[in-house]
Amino acid sequence: MEKIGQIQDEKQELLEKDRQYLWHHISPHNENPVIFEKGQGSWITDIDGKEYIDAMSGLWCVNVGHGRETIAEAAMTQMKKLGYVPLSNSHAPAANLAAELNDWLKEEYRFFFSNSGSDANEVAFKMARQYHQQKGSYGKYKILSRYRAYHGNSMGAMGATGQASRKLKYEPAGEGFKHVPPPYCYRCPFGKEPDSCSLECASAIENMIEWEGEASVAAVIVEPVITGGGMIVPPDGYLPELRAICDRHDVLLIVDEVICGFGRSGKPFGHRNFDVVPDMVTMAKGITSAYAPLSATAVRQEMYEVFKQDEAMSHFRHVNTFGGNPVSCAVALENLALIEEESLVEAADGMGAFLAEELKVFWDFPIVGDIRTFGLMAGIELVEDRSSKTPLSLEKMNQVLAYCRKKGVIAGKNGDTVPGFQNVLTIAPPFIITKDEIRQILAVFKEALIDIAE
Repeated sequence: MEKIGQIQDEKQELLEKDRQYLWHHISPHNENPVIFEKGQGSWITDIDGKEYIDAMSGLWCVNVGHGRETIAEAAMTQMKKLGYVPLSNSHAPAANLAAELNDWLKEEYRFFFSNSGSDANEVAFKMARQYHQQKGSYGKYKILSRYRAYHGNSMGAMGATGQASRKLKYEPAGEGFKHVPPPYCYRCPFGKEPDSCSLECASAIENMIEWEGEASVAAVIVEPVITGGGMIVPPDGYLPELRAICDRHDVLLIVDEVICGFGRSGKPFGHRNFDVVPDMVTMAKGITSAYAPLSATAVRQEMYEVFKQDEAMSHFRHVNTFGGNPVSCAVALENLALIEEESLVEAADGMGAFLAEELKVFWDFPIVGDIRTFGLMAGIELVEDRSSKTPLSLEKMNQVLAYCRKKGVIAGKNGDTVPGFQNVLTIAPPFIITKDEIRQILAVFKEALIDIAE
């Protein structure tokens, strides 16, 4: 009893500090947040000792699971040896990691390290604009992306983000960003069905390039699938067609692999599912499985050469104090070694197939409008009724998530994206998830859907 009392005293002290000093991310201030204390495998435990299955890998990122001691040891070893040096010079973890990432991509790239996915995309936009200028195409500055897509919170990355709720009260964002409809087959913006589709969603990007003027468009940025915006999976031919469109118009293709990368899609990178080679690849999250902040912008070698011209201001004039921190790079190397040693990409592929099969029973629920999967992640689009496809209300969505949390499952949804369309229940568990744990998650999902129907 004495120990329980001590825990409660500690909890109250932390809550008082939280209420007085802490500003929570992307939410109204929560007066009674869950205080998480530890994690192991696919589970996290709060200060009261209650255990939860982390069905979202944190924020789509703890791919190798919680509590990996070898990653902690790698960080400690590097901290003792060299905790920091800026990457205006070099250090062994950064050089080794760049070489390892090149092997993962199976092409010749150069790597610029930053801290987060937003940072990596900011770097990509600046590189794309400078690249074209140094080739003599001085007017190419516009970046095209899709509505519903998320590419970051900083002003430039927010400009590329196609989610109105993320921008409200912050605009104007970065200049030169244009958006096109997403490849959203369930709610096709072009009124098409699978048997009548001619990839109008891809043609819309070519139309935008032509309407804006090819001479003004620098790059297109896409995720292999739109993840946080509702798990929107494109038709099979979409990304190859987009690659061809970019080639026709001298436009760079940037693939945002911040979530899909490092095995989440069932392959090393999401774009490998579609057999395309991007000009630039941005990555974060799974690069360290969130054990340390790190991101990278990969640039094709021939693009990098353009920045080596012997003239003033031809180099890339961007610096990031903590980007490529030696400790973060050491953590990434150990994380990637674990993924390879334990065949976790293959595990994600297998568990993704199992998840997709187990989700089929959810078609029995009238409020399930669509089910979309891609590797080891899925989105269940919930509706008031199937005929109208009216999105399930935010109140009911929050009720679903609250029920799941009460039953010990941390699930997700496409929060703060498009007003009135925050209706996709998401799951993206660690790659080390077991079949029994997936069954536990889905059993709670079923209970939650029954609960809101009553």
